[in-house]
Amino acid sequence: MRRVDAPEDLPSLYAAAQAEAVACFGDGELYVEKLILHPRHIEFQILADSQGNVVHLGERDCSIQRRNQKLIEESPARCLSPHLREEMGAAAVRAARAVGYEGAGTVEFLLDGAGEHFYFMEMNTRIQVEHGVTELVTGVDLVREQLRIASGLPLSVTQEDIRLTGHAIECRINAEDPQNSFRPAPGKVEFLHFPGGPGVRVDSCLYNGCDLSPYYDSMVAKLLVHAPTRLEAIRRMRRVLEEFTLEGFPTNAELSYQILYHPSFIRGTCTTAFLEEHLPRLLDFNRRLNETEAEA
Repeated sequence: MRRVDAPEDLPSLYAAAQAEAVACFGDGELYVEKLILHPRHIEFQILADSQGNVVHLGERDCSIQRRNQKLIEESPARCLSPHLREEMGAAAVRAARAVGYEGAGTVEFLLDGAGEHFYFMEMNTRIQVEHGVTELVTGVDLVREQLRIASGLPLSVTQEDIRLTGHAIECRINAEDPQNSFRPAPGKVEFLHFPGGPGVRVDSCLYNGCDLSPYYDSMVAKLLVHAPTRLEAIRRMRRVLEEFTLEGFPTNAELSYQILYHPSFIRGTCTTAFLEEHLPRLLDFNRRLNETEAEA
């Protein structure tokens, strides 16, 4: 993706994007779309079977991102009114029906700064990293439904069955060093402790002594929490990040912890520009904190 702010910038940015597309995907075709400044990234989980049944399972707010890669996801989105949630969910279902889609998928939208207009961005035709957030607030096992669909069975739920209960948050834990431009940091796990307790879920393949390969994605764990309210979920995730311990290589866990204390996140007003605007200050705070701990 390339952002074009002036007509004279288009030729060079187009050429750069095309070269990258050819190198990565072997296809240089591009398309132009409207740029929405400081949007919310809102996605809707859908399920569709071979009998023509399509349902959505509510939304996930994925606005906390770095270089278009999601770091923190939550459901439901604080910025959506019941009316807008219904309208966007219906649009996601129509999109799936229009292409005869079958399986689990995610229809992703951008919501403008005023919170009034939404725009289709893309559809991910697979299970998502953040699917656990939806499972926690709906009680629906998405992987189970995906297997049922693949077996030719109908969905076990209808749209009327879907209810969003409580609030869920997920923090992606990546093996990368935020203090060094998020450089990938594979290594050996010297010591590992995962948090637990009511409303806590951890998805990971890590274990004490394992060697983390540099040849795959840097995400090594997903920390998820569920609580009756958003504020309780935030507090629970803070506690989870405090208890999470991984020695052997750096991660973004401390950065996620700082984000959970930021006033914009607490108020639920973050846009996709959040880290772009606040990252230097957050990293500086983490650096000074680590220096203080080292001196102690």
